[in-house]
Amino acid sequence: MTAPAAWAPLRRKMYRTLWIAQFAGNVGTWAQTVGAQWLMGDLGGSALDVSLVQTAMTLPVFLLVVPAGALGDIFDRRRLLLTGQTVMLAGAAALAAVTAAHQVSPGSLLALTATMALGQALSVPSFQAIQPELVPRSEIAQAALLNSANANIARAVGPALGGVLIAALGAEATFALNAVSFLGVLAVVFTWRRERADRPLGAERLLAATRAGARYVRSAPAFATVLARSASFMLFAGGLWSLLPAVARGPLHLGAGGYGLLLACLGAGAVTAAVVLPSLRAVLGTNTVIAAGTVLYGLADLVTGLTGSVPAVVVALFLAGVAWIAVLSTLNSAAQLLLPAWTRARALAYYQLVFMGGQALGALLWGFVADLAGLAVAFAVPGAGLVVAALVSGRALRLPDSTYELGRTRYWPEPPEVATVSGPVQVQVEWRVTTQRAHEFERAMQPVGWARRRSGATRWRLHRDLDDPELFVEQFVVASWQEHLRQHYERSTELDRQLDQRVRALTATGDPPRVRHLEQTVLPRRDRRILGRSPE
Repeated sequence: MTAPAAWAPLRRKMYRTLWIAQFAGNVGTWAQTVGAQWLMGDLGGSALDVSLVQTAMTLPVFLLVVPAGALGDIFDRRRLLLTGQTVMLAGAAALAAVTAAHQVSPGSLLALTATMALGQALSVPSFQAIQPELVPRSEIAQAALLNSANANIARAVGPALGGVLIAALGAEATFALNAVSFLGVLAVVFTWRRERADRPLGAERLLAATRAGARYVRSAPAFATVLARSASFMLFAGGLWSLLPAVARGPLHLGAGGYGLLLACLGAGAVTAAVVLPSLRAVLGTNTVIAAGTVLYGLADLVTGLTGSVPAVVVALFLAGVAWIAVLSTLNSAAQLLLPAWTRARALAYYQLVFMGGQALGALLWGFVADLAGLAVAFAVPGAGLVVAALVSGRALRLPDSTYELGRTRYWPEPPEVATVSGPVQVQVEWRVTTQRAHEFERAMQPVGWARRRSGATRWRLHRDLDDPELFVEQFVVASWQEHLRQHYERSTELDRQLDQRVRALTATGDPPRVRHLEQTVLPRRDRRILGRSPE
């Protein structure tokens, strides 16, 4: 397998300009983070007030990222990005203005910080979802790698720049810088001429779209594996970032400049990973890269927490930067490659939810351990946990080695033209299979059942006729006739078609199965009590 060039996505003009603009935005965000925390202290805020700044930055994203992902799939992602970035710019500009006018209070600082987080929640899923529109499919993995490097280099540069601005001009300078940093992203997205999404049945409603996204995530085992691997990594890995300042001040006896050096080592590791990882991934494969990166990060965690040697920690953090990017960019690219266009933003919202939730929970957990048992234990336990997680997950939670064909296709027979159907619809598919191939057919139908659920089915079952053993009856229920039409025209993928072809090859004649559509009628309350619910 030939690895793509390390910087191949940057040859694509739109990706390159957006990457540069996002880097400026990321630097501004991290500079503002330092400024907001510093300002809260100047305003007389307690340690709790200072910590609430981080809460204000993350809680709105955590609460709103899932519905924002649904919005990214049902509306134009370009316009949603423009809206989100405008909200963030307005929040940063307002905070700069009230701070410069000496009218800021702890409450207004937190409120305006949360406003910016609202804009971020609107933007994050769509930013993730547009990546396959900016680069060819063969470069998605490298694009995800460069995006991760972008964020982590900015994490090293932004706080240092924020400290300089606070010392020279005050906290309001970091807020003004952040406001200006959004202009680049707005300009790039505004000039982007994105191809209009093809929605034969029009836009979905928000609640229905959100449910469809949740149903897809539950019914996609490979994508669920990505989420599980992400959660197991982030829970143990998040502590290093939150406890690194304590290590710099404590065992290493470093000042602010020394802490900046440690962050720079992580950033340097991120840049190195962007260069070497494509070749390693081509040779080792996705699962080995994730496992090796997890072990390497765990070992770096152990060295960082258990040694008081600055040179050893510098090397460990450089390797941690490499490992962090290797694991997260590989998981991120796998997530993007496993999702069809119709649900990409809303499913990637769950990836962001796991990423942010795991990082926040890990920081809280290992911070508590550090207070209770000391820094050494707070680094040793997650470091060892990462090594164990790599061994366990590498066996139990393997990602597919090949990607799926998820382009939209139409392979189902045309649905009947019916009048308005108000309630749920049951679709009944009759398959005729010889008794010799019955077990093989049953096994082949299992992934078909997952495909039906991913595209809209709320229930799916396969039955065998006791009077006619060669007759199998597949039944699945969709919430409405409109949802079933979306299965036909918007949500069926090439992978689904291949699964259907494999099943048809096992039938007695190879002919298309007989399909019936049944409208569910409402039973009187007395009859519902007697008959009970429809069988699950």
